[in-house]
Amino acid sequence: MRELANKIDTLLMSWGVNSKVASQSVDVVLLILVLLVVLIADLFCRYVIVNTITKLVKKTRATWDDILFDRKVLNYLSHIVAPILLFVLLPLAIPDEKVLDFLRRLCVIYIIAVVLRFSTAFLAAIYYLYSTREQTRNKPLKGLLQTAQVILFFIGGIFIISIILDKSPMALLTGLGASAAILMLVFKDSIMGFVSGIQLTANNMLRVGDWIAMPKYGADGTVIEVTLNTVKVRNWDNTITTIPPYALVSDSFQNWRGMEESGGRRIKRSINIDMNSVKFCTPDMLDKYRQIDLLKEYISETENKIKAYNEEHGVNDAIKVNGHRQTNIGVFRAYLNNYLKSLPTINQRMTCMVRQLQPTETGIPMELYFFSAIKEWIPYEGVQADVFDHVLAIIPEFDLRVFQNPSGDDLRSLHH
Repeated sequence: MRELANKIDTLLMSWGVNSKVASQSVDVVLLILVLLVVLIADLFCRYVIVNTITKLVKKTRATWDDILFDRKVLNYLSHIVAPILLFVLLPLAIPDEKVLDFLRRLCVIYIIAVVLRFSTAFLAAIYYLYSTREQTRNKPLKGLLQTAQVILFFIGGIFIISIILDKSPMALLTGLGASAAILMLVFKDSIMGFVSGIQLTANNMLRVGDWIAMPKYGADGTVIEVTLNTVKVRNWDNTITTIPPYALVSDSFQNWRGMEESGGRRIKRSINIDMNSVKFCTPDMLDKYRQIDLLKEYISETENKIKAYNEEHGVNDAIKVNGHRQTNIGVFRAYLNNYLKSLPTINQRMTCMVRQLQPTETGIPMELYFFSAIKEWIPYEGVQADVFDHVLAIIPEFDLRVFQNPSGDDLRSLHH
């Protein structure tokens, strides 16, 4: 480069240019040549190398490289060539040490900015890659991405400030230690969100797409986004509730993922039977119940057991309280058990039972406890409604009554 400078200087002087002006012109010409070389290198990287790599990547069968080596990511990376080349070539064109030092600092700052921009784009590409995979699609990765970006920009900012102030980065970090309490106060939510995000991910407590319920924050819906500072929940009324991540760790919330991944969704509901309608079954009632397909076998087996017991113990059948007898509510409970077991929409491998609860002033609660094989909300409600529609309609067939508080029509009919 010096030989080239001497030739340019000789050429200018041969044209009659003053030696001082020629010397200054040489520096300008060399600076223009350096900038030209840098520009050519930048264009070559952006339009030749990037295009070549992009074409090669598209020819491969794998899809991950299409995402990681996206054209935008490669463009950000190609921008680093120009400042590095300029940093190396500037001493050839700038003889003034102070100006050279200033320009090289600008080059280093620009290099750091380009590295930060490329790192951010690369991390975003990695996030997009993992968000498209089945195994990691519902993981709260966005919070980790934001945390990594904050750390990168913090480190980059320290280096840029150290270059501007001409101080060692370690000296700046040592100085920041004195103001750590203030930083922790300013970034309290971000720090707590970062720690909580790690706990949520490590313990598999929350994923994007989970149905959660947290009444304290008015949240009952699907998780749509997990970031460094917020967890967004789309409620069933289409409103959006934002919850700080640390609240999900410190407070309790209900996650319905276990239900969705299991074989069924629980139905637990009871109907109150009027106690005044409970009675022993008469022979006519038993004959009637034998006509019901779901009770035919049960009535015959139970009657044989009762008859054998009463004969063995010499029970006097003339008095109803002696021995064993069937009741209409007992037969009704057996019918409900057999009815639930006959439904294809109920998961028979999970708990399925009908039980009586503690009698109250509102009657005897007859509780149905079973699991619907259909877990989607609307069809699930349909299964539940169909079961209890049938139960309410069949109760009078067993000479039972549903307990119901008197209405205005009941009181008016009594008055008349």
